[in-house]
Formats: sequence, C-alpha cells, structure tokens
Amino acid sequence: MKNKKFKLLYTSMISLLFLTTYSTSVFAADPKLVSTLNSAFEKIESYIVKMSTPAAAVAVGTGVLMKKFSFGDEEKIRTANKLIKGSLFSYGFILCIDLILSLFQTLLT
Repeated sequence: MKNKKFKLLYTSMISLLFLTTYSTSVFAADPKLVSTLNSAFEKIESYIVKMSTPAAAVAVGTGVLMKKFSFGDEEKIRTANKLIKGSLFSYGFILCIDLILSLFQTLLT
C-alpha cells in the first residue's frame, strides 16, 4: 500500500516538474492551413472593398440621374432617394467593417 502511494506521488511530482519546465520553453507557429486561410480572407476583404467603391459610385450616379430625369414623378424621386441613401449606407458599412477588422489585426499583432 505504501509502495503504491510512493509511486503515485513520485509520478505526479515528476509530471509536474516536466510540465512546469517545458511549458514555458515551447513555442509554436501558426500552421500552414491557418496562415493560408488568413491570407485568403485578407485578399477577399481587399477585393470586396475594391469592388464596392465603383459599385457605390454607379448606384449613386444612377440615383442622381433617376432623380434628374423623373420629370416630377414622385414615385421615381422616392425610389432615387432610397437608392442613393441605401448605396451610401452600404458603402459606409463596408468601410466601417474594414476599419474594425484592421483595428483588430493591429491589436492582435
């Protein structure tokens, strides 16, 4: 009985010694899959920002032209105003998300 307690105590002390000694000296890098996914998401994010700028400009331009050539039709004016507001809101939302993601990336590095 004493021998079993001694073996258990000895094993736990040796395990504790190894855990405390080697846990501070072991460092790991990001796996290749994680770094590949991170770079893919960064590329997708940059593509979204690059595509949203001309899309927002076209939508605002279309709304302005729709408003200009409505010839007093209230429905077309309301639709043009909704188009302009919606495109500007969407573009602003995309830019805010981009800023938030870059803030997190800066804070984590």
